[in-house]
Amino acid sequence: MAEIERKQLKKSLKPQWVWAIAFGSAIGWGAFVLPTDWIGDAGPLGVVIGILLGAVLMMIIGVSYGYLIKKFPVTGGEFSYAYIGYGRKLAFVAGWFLTLGYICIVALNASALALLAKFLFPEFAAMGTLYSVAEYDVSIVQILIASLALILFAYFNIRGAGFSGKTQYVFSIVLILGMVLLAYGAVISGEPSLTNLTPAFEPNKPAIASILTILAVAPFAYVGFDNIPQAAEEFNFESRKAFGLIIWALVAAGLAYALMVIVTASTMPWQDLLTQIDNQNSVWGTGDAIESYMGRAGVFTIAIAICMGIFTGLNGFYLSASRLTFAMGRARILPNAFRALHSKYHTPYVGILFTMGVCLIAPWFGREALLWVVDMSSTGVAIAYFFCTATAYKLFNWTEKSKKFNKASITAPGKKFLSLLGLISSISFLGLLLVPVSPAALGKESLIALSVWILLGILFYCFNSKRYNQLTEQELNYLILGKEKI
Repeated sequence: MAEIERKQLKKSLKPQWVWAIAFGSAIGWGAFVLPTDWIGDAGPLGVVIGILLGAVLMMIIGVSYGYLIKKFPVTGGEFSYAYIGYGRKLAFVAGWFLTLGYICIVALNASALALLAKFLFPEFAAMGTLYSVAEYDVSIVQILIASLALILFAYFNIRGAGFSGKTQYVFSIVLILGMVLLAYGAVISGEPSLTNLTPAFEPNKPAIASILTILAVAPFAYVGFDNIPQAAEEFNFESRKAFGLIIWALVAAGLAYALMVIVTASTMPWQDLLTQIDNQNSVWGTGDAIESYMGRAGVFTIAIAICMGIFTGLNGFYLSASRLTFAMGRARILPNAFRALHSKYHTPYVGILFTMGVCLIAPWFGREALLWVVDMSSTGVAIAYFFCTATAYKLFNWTEKSKKFNKASITAPGKKFLSLLGLISSISFLGLLLVPVSPAALGKESLIALSVWILLGILFYCFNSKRYNQLTEQELNYLILGKEKI
C-alpha cells in the first residue's frame, strides 16, 4: 500500500467529560421544553412509560456501541461501523443521515435559546419582528441570540476537545442541580400533587398508542449518547470503559426526562394546564407550570437549567458533527478541507465552521419550520442505530463454528441476542416514523425535508465518489480504522 496521509486527533478527554458529553447532549433543551407537548400527545404516564422504555431500548442498542468502541476506538462512529459491516457505499449512507441529525440538533438548540428569551423577555424578543413562518413570528433579536450562541460554541469547540469536555462537565452538574431544585420546590410548596396526573393516558387514544407515540421519539430524545463513539479517538483512557459511560448516561437522561414530566404535570390537573397554555398562547408551557408554584424564583431556576441543557447540546453536537465530517473527509468521501486540523488547537475546525454556517441559516426560518426538519432528523438517527446494531450482530457469533466474518468477530451468544434486539428496535423506530398508519408517522413537511436531504446526498456522493471508490480496501481500512485489516 502506498503511504497516504491520515491525520489523527489528540487524546485529551477524561471519562467524566465523556459521560457529560453523552448525558448533556441527550438531555439538551428537550427535558425543559417538550414535557407539555408530550403530555398532550400521550398523558403523563404514557410519557413516563414511553420515555423510560425508550431508555431501555437505547441501552440494548448501547451493547453494540460498547463493543464496537472497544474494538475500533476511532472517530466516525456509525460511519466507521457501517463500513466495517457493509462496505463503503452504505457507510456513506449512515454518515450522511447522521450528519443531518447532528446538524439539526445544533440548530434546534440555538433556537431554544431564542425561545427562552421570548418567554422571559417577550417585549425585548419581539423587537424587530420581520415576518411570520408557520404562524411563528421571526424577529431580528431572536435571530441574533441564536446566531451568537452558534458562533460562541463554534469558538469553544475550535479551542479543543479538552476545553469542550471541561465546560460540558460543569454545565451538566449545574443542569442536574437545577432539576433537583425544581423537584424540591414542588415538594416543599405543597401545591403540586400526583393526583393531577390523572387521567394517566391521553383519553382519546388507546394507552398503547400513547406509549408508542413517545417511544417513536426515543432516537431523538436520547441522541447524544452516541456522541461517545464520535469522541473515541480522543479518549485519554481505555476504550472498554465506554459501555459503562453509555449506560450511566442513559440512566441519568431517562430519569431526568421522567422527573421533569412528573413535576410539570403535577402542578395542576394536566388537561387544565394544557387548556390554560392554549388560551394564553404560551410559548413555553413547562415554564408556565413551574412559575405556577415557584413564582419568578422557579422561572429563574428553570431558565438556568435550560441554558445549561442548551449549552451541553450545542457543545456535544458541535463536537460530534465535526468529528463525523472529519472522519468522512479523512476517508476522502468529503472534500479535503474537512480532514484539515487547526494549526494551534489541533481540532477539525472546518467541520465546526461548516456546522455553524449551515445552522446560521436556521434562525431565519423560525422555530416551527425548524421543527419539521428536526422531526425527520429522527429518521437519520434511527438509520445510524440500525447500521451500528447490524454490524455488531454480524461480528458476534452464536457458536464457535459459526465464526465466519473476520478476526474481529467473537463468539458471544448473549451479546449477539442483545444486538439482535437492538437491530429490531432500530427497525421498529424507523417503522414508527415512516409507516403512514403509525401514530408517530412523519408529517408531510418532514417527509419533504427528508426527500430533499436524500437528493442532496445522492448529488454529494456522485460528486465525491470517484476518488472514494478508487481507494483500495487496505487504503480505506487504514484511513477509517487506522489499520490495513479489519
